[in-house]
Amino acid sequence: MVATRAKSRPSLRVDYLVIGSGIAGLRAAIELAAAGRVLVLSKVALTESATHYAQGGIAAALSDEDEIGLHYQDTLNAGDGLCNAEVVKVLVEEGPRYIQQLIDWGTRFDRQGTKLAFTREGAHSRSRVLHARGDSTGREIVRALFARARTLGKIEFWPNIFTIDLLLDDGRLWGVCYLDEETHTLHTLEVPTVLLATGGLGQVYSETTNPEVATGDGVAIAYRAGALLRDLEFVQFHPTALYAPGAPRFLLTEALRGEGAVLQNVELERFMSGYHAAAELAPRDIVSRAIITEMHRTGSELVYLDLTRLDPEFVRKRFPRIYDTCLQYNLDITTDLIPVRPAAHYAMGGIRTDLWGRTSIPGLFAAGEVACTGVHGANRLASNSLLEGLVFGAQAGQAMAETPLPRQRRARSMTPPPRPELEAFLPGSGNLGADASAIQTGEIEALIRDVRQTMWNKVGIVRTGQELREALNHFQRLQPPSLRDPSRRTCEFANLLIVAHLIAQSALAREESRGSHYRSDFPFKGDERWRKHSLIAHNQPVAFG
Repeated sequence: MVATRAKSRPSLRVDYLVIGSGIAGLRAAIELAAAGRVLVLSKVALTESATHYAQGGIAAALSDEDEIGLHYQDTLNAGDGLCNAEVVKVLVEEGPRYIQQLIDWGTRFDRQGTKLAFTREGAHSRSRVLHARGDSTGREIVRALFARARTLGKIEFWPNIFTIDLLLDDGRLWGVCYLDEETHTLHTLEVPTVLLATGGLGQVYSETTNPEVATGDGVAIAYRAGALLRDLEFVQFHPTALYAPGAPRFLLTEALRGEGAVLQNVELERFMSGYHAAAELAPRDIVSRAIITEMHRTGSELVYLDLTRLDPEFVRKRFPRIYDTCLQYNLDITTDLIPVRPAAHYAMGGIRTDLWGRTSIPGLFAAGEVACTGVHGANRLASNSLLEGLVFGAQAGQAMAETPLPRQRRARSMTPPPRPELEAFLPGSGNLGADASAIQTGEIEALIRDVRQTMWNKVGIVRTGQELREALNHFQRLQPPSLRDPSRRTCEFANLLIVAHLIAQSALAREESRGSHYRSDFPFKGDERWRKHSLIAHNQPVAFG
């Protein structure tokens, strides 16, 4: 593994800080290694990221039957009128070059003979999705990126470091405050240029495919610092998460349907052709709403994904990880119908950035799922997420490397690092006062469950203004914790509560239905008024522009 932190007091001299060790953070760190000393922080194990769990693949127009223009148009179509066309152009044009670079660095994508193997997923007009080890694409990419980083010598990795807040001076970034979970101590780190590559926010929902680390930390950190956020109402729900007794909401990749799997309701009727001409390969928001509709119509909590028509040997070879995981819950996907239902999966919105990852705060960059370049619009095209992290992680790294470093560092204070005042940013928290008691672990977990269930029930796949207002009122009443001696989990609760509030606010403000945001009280799209991005920042109402 790459060089990791020693047990001694950490060094405070760093040129570039990358927070997050998924595809965007790793690709940026590799880019930065030629420009200075790079430190990568991960709040848990280095490989614990959404990238590591990504199954389906990475999309790019690399096959002889494909064209970059088709990938461009498919991405725009899926984004339902809100994609930034300039950013999409960069994604699809630069993507093949960066994927070839991954191959040159040793990424072993699956092949048919000597040629790369491609599959098709929902809303793609061509088979353009590369995959690795069947259904372990993200894991293979992470392996190759870490291997590349090992050869560069100027990247240091610290696991088990939870970044609490950014530190600003007169509006410009100068460092971060972090919690070392191994020593249970707070520190400040002076660094003039920071990349947030912290991943998603799916854990804000009780039903999610996201790993436990996806608690929206980057969005909350940026919000508290005053960064501008965009399009937070657009949360993509994956149509097919495993729904079996005792099983986690394990993602069942869209590639299953790309290879021929079909959806059936509990009455064993195929239904997707009644909702969209592309049937099972319709955009994810349409498939998710169709499943919810069928569940309500039949009075069931699930539908079925059926692979039994496919060759069993092909299924076992093409989807080994899914096959083995389902067997743990007494499901043989080659012979059994798989119980599924939608779950929160991906955030199209996040910290507003330009093409190069720059945010509204000087010195702060963002890339990957935590960022919002506008590339996904209102609904992400399948398998564009790894591509986004790869392309815009590299671009952010290039821009950071070209940002002049200050000639002189700040005078280092000999006083203890400042305690983060997260209370001031929590909705409805007010001033807790010096005698506020710390909430115990069990109480924190209960509060987290409350937020997540409220989000699923009232800010989910189908929304109404009344339910959104009820959610916001409920979040206002939640008692926040004292953070004078913060733990990671306490800070994660604070971040989840902020993110929940921001998503609900943004969803209430958008009085139309577009992409993944569906309002049953405003079921139609209103381009004249609403074909705009939502924008929100600390202490400011939602605006559109």
